[in-house]
Amino acid sequence: MANLTLSVDDDLLARARVRAVEQGTSVNAVVRELITGFAATDRVDAARRRLVALSISSAAGSGGRPLE
Repeated sequence: MANLTLSVDDDLLARARVRAVEQGTSVNAVVRELITGFAATDRVDAARRRLVALSISSAAGSGGRPLE
């Protein structure tokens, strides 16, 4: 696993540490989760676009009937 060095305002980091403790986690874990979500966004968006394209091109449909 790689290490990452960030520059963060001292007060901001102190507040983040307090909030992380309140939530039973660490600032490191919060940042890791945010970066993971940030990196995955492109794949999620691409999958969503593929799903929409498939649903539009599908011959299956409700025939105008309400779905139950």
